[in-house]
Amino acid sequence: MTAYAPPFIPASRREMAAAGFDELDILLITGDCYVDHPSFGVAVVGRLLLSLGYRVGIIAQPDWKDPASLTVLGTPRIGIGVSAGNMDSMVNIYTAGRRFRRDDAFSENGATGKRPPHALTVYTQLAKRAFPGVPILAGGLEASMRRVAHYDYWQDKLRPSVLLDSKADILVYGMGEHPTPEAFRRMAAHESLAGIRGTARLLGKKAAEEFDASGYVELPSFEDMQRDPDLLMVETKLIEAEMNPLCGRGMIQKHGDRLLVVEPPAEPLKPEELDAVHELPYARRPHPMYKGKIPAFETIRTSIQAVRGCPGGCAFCGLVVHQGRSIMSRSEASILREAAAIAADPEFKGTISDVGGAAGNLWGSSSDPKICAKCRRTSCLHPNHCPNYHCDGKALIGMLRKLRQLPRVKHVHINSGIRLDLALRQPELLKEIVYHHVSGHMKVAPEHLDAHVLELMRKGRPEDFFKIEKEFNRLSKECGKEQYLVPLFISNFPGCTAKNMRAVEEFLDRRHWSLQQVQDYIPLPMTMGAAMYYCGKDPSGNPIPVNRGLAERRPQIEVLKKRRSGPPPEKRRSAASAPHFKRKRH
Repeated sequence: MTAYAPPFIPASRREMAAAGFDELDILLITGDCYVDHPSFGVAVVGRLLLSLGYRVGIIAQPDWKDPASLTVLGTPRIGIGVSAGNMDSMVNIYTAGRRFRRDDAFSENGATGKRPPHALTVYTQLAKRAFPGVPILAGGLEASMRRVAHYDYWQDKLRPSVLLDSKADILVYGMGEHPTPEAFRRMAAHESLAGIRGTARLLGKKAAEEFDASGYVELPSFEDMQRDPDLLMVETKLIEAEMNPLCGRGMIQKHGDRLLVVEPPAEPLKPEELDAVHELPYARRPHPMYKGKIPAFETIRTSIQAVRGCPGGCAFCGLVVHQGRSIMSRSEASILREAAAIAADPEFKGTISDVGGAAGNLWGSSSDPKICAKCRRTSCLHPNHCPNYHCDGKALIGMLRKLRQLPRVKHVHINSGIRLDLALRQPELLKEIVYHHVSGHMKVAPEHLDAHVLELMRKGRPEDFFKIEKEFNRLSKECGKEQYLVPLFISNFPGCTAKNMRAVEEFLDRRHWSLQQVQDYIPLPMTMGAAMYYCGKDPSGNPIPVNRGLAERRPQIEVLKKRRSGPPPEKRRSAASAPHFKRKRH
């Protein structure tokens, strides 16, 4: 096969003809608009497959009620890849109050209604009807978070692995650059899809009976979990112990007389591999079929993804379920090349809006893989900082200084947010960021200010936030800039009572901070927080209070929501334009 790099991955017959494709090898289906940028999963997978010589086409946001909407590019020769998009479709469509969201950042002009609930299942079933007999690979965030039996907050019930309902031939979890090409290679060669790291399959009755499960960890069966809610906690703890790609084992789970087989996590990309993925020939803009704006793209159009993964393992966050805990940093040279390419765009206004990932102070992290290969911790930072995890921030300081020197670059901002627990160990980096890389607001995520709730969340201590706040204000004054700290708080996390919430309420009253956005807790599939919410217990098995319906949740929401307009004018000391919270420095 010969690699080809068209301006955009073909999304029409005319573009297929221009690319010289008389038919497709692989068809990709996504619930997002097609944006050819490395921040959009379908673009990454499509460009990667093109680079390997496959003829690839994309259908974005098809009419999920009409199988014919998938046939406009013809029948693919090898297989089909399906993704719900960059978000789980239920999170994308519904709020924490189970109401429809007012906009969809991944659709043209923010329009809603462009994707169905449980989009991965709906699209896969649609593709099965449109292309009988063509193998289907399910991937993306929704596939990762629903690969095993899981709790669905919006339906308030346990659901089986998404493979059971979707009937996809194979599921890829994680970012997918290693397992996806291998799966399509095997489809083309008519080889078995068994044993590919970073994938899951659902075996039929006969294959399940013949499967050799030695070396695999058995999860509670779907039927047993339906009978005993506590088994969701058991499942979650078993999964967390096997997430490390250096020592994680495969897992099996019975669904009736069928067997779900989840292979061990795919190996993390090496820096040179991550560089190559980000330096594929993306157009770095939405497909020209769109005339309006796509909000999610406008947010990241001049940003740079520098790192993957997160060491935190926070109980409420789904990022580790998809990207993993292993930190993968791009090389400095690759980041500088991308920044130079952004700056060379005639539409560039002089500001690189972000250089980061899960947080803005993770790049350059390192650890000894020999020690990591024996580790089954759920977090590198909680309940204490792992001595094998190193992130002093000095390499990031050097890289940021080089970025500021690039032609046409006037500002380089860090908008990913700063991890408080790491920032306390990075005084030189914190000073560099406050002096040079704050866009007016520096985002931090204390999440809460009650020690018990923070422990349940697997976050730091309340004093971490106060120490960073004090240092941020001191450094801002020192460099002569009026800048604002923007903390994010979460209401209604499992175990958080009205008494616990008073720690946040009293802080907001004492500081006169105004609220612009409420972050009410959503139990995401496969997270520890979801298990706690569903079981009503902490990971040690102790009962905890859980606010479930809107009537129970409303008091904590109101703690934050009532400050939307801020305190009376004579006491107001905050500016109203901050994304979350902010306070003027005096």
